[in-house]
Amino acid sequence: MEAYSTFDRWKPIPHLTGWKSISHLTGWKSISHLTGWKPISLLTGWKPIPLSMQQILITGANGFIGRNLDLALRRTGEFQLVHSLRSDSTDALRNKVRDADVVFHLAGANRPQDPSDFQKVNVEVTRTIVDAIRECTTKPQRLIYSSSIQALADNPYGQSKRQAETLIESIAGIENKFVHIYRLPNVFGKWSRPEYNSAVATFCYNIARGLPITISAPERLMEMVYVDDVVRTWMEQLRGTPRSDVYCEVNPVLRCTLANLAERIQAIHDMRTSLHVPDLSDRLNHALHATYTSFLPENDLARSVQLRTDERGWLFELTKSPAFGQVFVSTTKPGVTRGNHYHDSKIERFCLVQGKGLIRFRKMDTGEVIEYPVSDSNIQLVDIPPGYTHSIENVGASDMLVLFWANEIFDPNVPDTYFEKVLH
Repeated sequence: MEAYSTFDRWKPIPHLTGWKSISHLTGWKSISHLTGWKPISLLTGWKPIPLSMQQILITGANGFIGRNLDLALRRTGEFQLVHSLRSDSTDALRNKVRDADVVFHLAGANRPQDPSDFQKVNVEVTRTIVDAIRECTTKPQRLIYSSSIQALADNPYGQSKRQAETLIESIAGIENKFVHIYRLPNVFGKWSRPEYNSAVATFCYNIARGLPITISAPERLMEMVYVDDVVRTWMEQLRGTPRSDVYCEVNPVLRCTLANLAERIQAIHDMRTSLHVPDLSDRLNHALHATYTSFLPENDLARSVQLRTDERGWLFELTKSPAFGQVFVSTTKPGVTRGNHYHDSKIERFCLVQGKGLIRFRKMDTGEVIEYPVSDSNIQLVDIPPGYTHSIENVGASDMLVLFWANEIFDPNVPDTYFEKVLH
């Protein structure tokens, strides 16, 4: 049985030297003995190296998806990252591909000024990458390609993407070469370009700046994936066993009409003044909220609150939603009491974060008064049950700062608030 050097990657070491194994000389057992790393089954033909040694090449690293992927890879500190630049010659690109263990091929032209760039960038660059991988017989490699659902469309862009897919498919059956093609729908997220990457980017940019938007086909169904879901999928694949399937998907695919997309982004924009938070348990809303916020001008990240001030101190609303109620903040001057009311159904929660206070309760059908001392030396969350008139008094020497949460938005038409002093 031949011995193999991990340094020469699967090149047999001659037995002429009489050397048997590293363990024979040093007592070292295996990579797994030192690192816990375990090889993938030899049945796959894939003999991986530890992640910290993997060299990853990203084409299109300065693009929207590439920048997000590069950020995610770089922060792990696990990989050697190399970028392919537009200025790279064909030979330079070929050499970078040969040196790489994993190639993320994200570079592409989708709206070039010169239509011939569809062929030059989408097809010929892919051909160079494929040829270099085919020529590299000394190690296993993975190629992950960012294609498009437009590959099925009869237009110059789609045709060029389909040609690129065909080139990549040609190396799918080569031993130790694993290729994965992702036909991505509209991708959106931070760092996307308006008027280029997607309608989401254009809508977010314009609405954030008070510019008009154009909805050419309101009922058109949009199919989208969020860039963080794309990156997460690729990171999981990078760390896992290479899959045999060539065509892969990113999930979830998010869907809505073009008109509804504009409505959602407008609602998120309006939230900055109305304080009404959309349903963020909805994955699309959650992703759109993050994307919209990434498009805010850097000189427009702060908004003044509507401060209500009187002799007791000040109060303002922080945020509110039908899904979770509302949050507000107040200061109270020393010796001043707030509250002295009860609710039939509304629930509140008090959290004193600065100062010293005393929360009092009295159940409406009894005369017993309950007291909860609170202070910033022992911050607590105090629940206010319905049917108890309650108050909070500042018993300290400085202003008291309190966060309040109510499980419903205050409705002046149905306030569910009835004034009744706790102490008679």
